[in-house]
Amino acid sequence: MATFVLLHGAFHGAWCWRDVAARLRAAGHAVTTPTQTGLGERRHLLSGAITLETFVEDLVQHLENEDITGAVLVGHSFGGHAITGAADRVGQRIRHLVYLDAALLENGEVPFSRMLPEFAIAREREARALGGFAVPAPPPAMFGIPPGPAADWVASRLCPHPLRTFMTPLVLRNKPGNGLPSTYVCCTDPVYANLATSRERARQRPGMAWRELATGHDAMVTAPEATADLLMELAR
Repeated sequence: MATFVLLHGAFHGAWCWRDVAARLRAAGHAVTTPTQTGLGERRHLLSGAITLETFVEDLVQHLENEDITGAVLVGHSFGGHAITGAADRVGQRIRHLVYLDAALLENGEVPFSRMLPEFAIAREREARALGGFAVPAPPPAMFGIPPGPAADWVASRLCPHPLRTFMTPLVLRNKPGNGLPSTYVCCTDPVYANLATSRERARQRPGMAWRELATGHDAMVTAPEATADLLMELAR
């Protein structure tokens, strides 16, 4: 049996993995779903001091304090930055990196630099209007979730995201991925435009496998069974 660590993306929290985690656990796998500082059930910790380094350290501390080894480490969307950072620092605890429609940075890059320019400008403007240190959550439709019960559930849980995590660099000591087996999972229906440069980078990265899911960006919400089944396949 595998050990899965499932890390959410921007505006989300551990809650988004509910159905995927249930399916993995029912199959006998161990699953943890950490939440990053200022989001989800930790939203009360939101502040202007949270940076991308905070998110990386959140995940490193989770892996170390839970004494996790042999992890299949899954990062969704913005969570791709933290799993890359964790692989750099505690690669010995990780068996496989899975980038679920996730962002890919190189050493020294900031998240905004790899996004569509109009997205970065709009998010910063929205944050200033909200008080300067957090980006308000977009509607579920942005994540490929059609109107309905799932969209209502997600909308009730999305929360503002710390602005500085978009504007501070990912610091790596080794090459991205630190030589670990890795897979990029692209969600294709619809394609999330803001990840165009990350998808291109994934296809060009030596040794990175490529898989696809015919669902929207929030695959763990819109296609939890297919997402869980693919993760179990990769773990094998």
